[in-house]
Amino acid sequence: MTPLSIIVLIFIFGLLIFVHELGHFMAAKRAGVKVEEFGFGFPPRLFGVKRGETIYSLNLLPLGGFVKIFGEGGEGEGDPRSFISKKLGTRAVIVAAGVTMNFVLAVFLLSVGHTVGLPIIVDETVQNNFRDVKIQIAQVVPASPAAEAGLKLGDAIVRIKAGEKSVEGLNIEDFQNFIKTNAGQEVIFTIRRGGETVEKALVPRVSPPPGEGAIGIAMVKTAIVSHPWYVAIWKGIESAFSLTIALVSGFYWILKGLILKGTLIAEVAGPVGIAVLISETTKLGFNYVLQFAAVLSINLAIINFLPFPALDGGRLIFFGIEKVKGSPVNPKVEKYIHAAGFALLILLMLVVTFKDITKYIF
Repeated sequence: MTPLSIIVLIFIFGLLIFVHELGHFMAAKRAGVKVEEFGFGFPPRLFGVKRGETIYSLNLLPLGGFVKIFGEGGEGEGDPRSFISKKLGTRAVIVAAGVTMNFVLAVFLLSVGHTVGLPIIVDETVQNNFRDVKIQIAQVVPASPAAEAGLKLGDAIVRIKAGEKSVEGLNIEDFQNFIKTNAGQEVIFTIRRGGETVEKALVPRVSPPPGEGAIGIAMVKTAIVSHPWYVAIWKGIESAFSLTIALVSGFYWILKGLILKGTLIAEVAGPVGIAVLISETTKLGFNYVLQFAAVLSINLAIINFLPFPALDGGRLIFFGIEKVKGSPVNPKVEKYIHAAGFALLILLMLVVTFKDITKYIF
């Protein structure tokens, strides 16, 4: 990773965590609840500074953050500044505020992106307000000739050459036909990746697996399109909702496959995998970074909203149980359930991180 990509990585992770926890913090303060600590990372604590009644801390495990709110564990019942003393609706707002802020952040990032210009998929018609029109790689099949040659998601195809023949331009069909025609013999891809132009040699397969194509890539025509700020705001809201629907659908199919078949139908990336993706995105430019950060923010919101112990969605489930039964769940029981859920999440994080390390580093 370059120094720039490391800075971008730290900034994005820090921003997503800060905004999420800021949502809980602001909602609690607005409701008159005492906030005991605002922490980056998980304990043990490295150091902390107390301002007013709240400790602002930096912790050892850089896997997230937290806001410690007085009364979350059931203490302080009857105290007007305790979380447990607030109405159910107020507590639900405090818990859901982190997810809400991540969505708001995504809207903001996408609105800025639509102002400066975001990459979109376009058809064969190139309009006057399009700029930087190119053919890009939208997917690389693992273990395919393209993957083995080092072609990557986001690479812009400038030219394909086989012997003395070559093809270039902005017509995807011309590239596809050239690849098919030269199956079984070496072709050289000239690609643009960030600010550099490189060549990659590979041999298209004569009889590829179904659905993979001769070299194992999907190509799309993209362009950078920008809008006036007052249009960009609405475009940002529209894009955020579209991304949310797409990501929720993706999570549904992943969980369905995992539960019913015991297999993952898609790649799952942890912190290391996301760091690699951010590094690659940084090479593509600022607008790509904005778009990817928005995707990560919505992704974080969806994950936190899942009905799993230790997550915000899991806590909302307990509020639903309280609403139905007319009284809170025993605080000790809820605490143990959330602790078990947190342990499982840490275990899952370690497994995914190990998988990422073996994939990207070794």
